[in-house]
Amino acid sequence: MNDNINSLIVDKKDNVAVAMVELNTGDTAVYKIGDELKKVTIVDNVPVYHKFSVSNISEGDKIYKYGQVIGRAVKDIKIGEHVHLHNLISIRENI
Repeated sequence: MNDNINSLIVDKKDNVAVAMVELNTGDTAVYKIGDELKKVTIVDNVPVYHKFSVSNISEGDKIYKYGQVIGRAVKDIKIGEHVHLHNLISIRENI
């Protein structure tokens, strides 16, 4: 697998990362949490600067990005799946 970082995650509680390049089905997303390098296989195309799941997210679960709640899953989301308006509803907490 390629170890070039191509994705960004900011907080350990984040369950999504941001693609810094376009990622296609079967690509490996690579990001770093602290000193640990993590890898996720992308299961559907993720446009540049869009989110993808780094853990399985169940319908109704909160979506965390940059350490903040940005939405709630409207359906189950698999690891590596594109996270966008088709599977989340935007909400804000602690603003």
